[in-house]
Amino acid sequence: MPHVIVKLYAGRSEPQKARLAEEITRTVIDTLGFGEDAVSVSIEDVDPMDWPEQVYKPDILDKPAQLYKKPGYNPFA
Repeated sequence: MPHVIVKLYAGRSEPQKARLAEEITRTVIDTLGFGEDAVSVSIEDVDPMDWPEQVYKPDILDKPAQLYKKPGYNPFA
């Protein structure tokens, strides 16, 4: 049962977030072979000022073994 968590800068519209969730669901179904009922997607809005400490450090820097796509930026550099 895949559950996908998307963290992004706050400010995207509800239709944008709904479309993103639909596209992620479709990709999970196509790639992993799960049925639609098995997939869930949540979206967490993060204030840009909080991004380095709430997302970049705990989810990117501190979990390199879980990171399959590295970002091309470093807010601490």
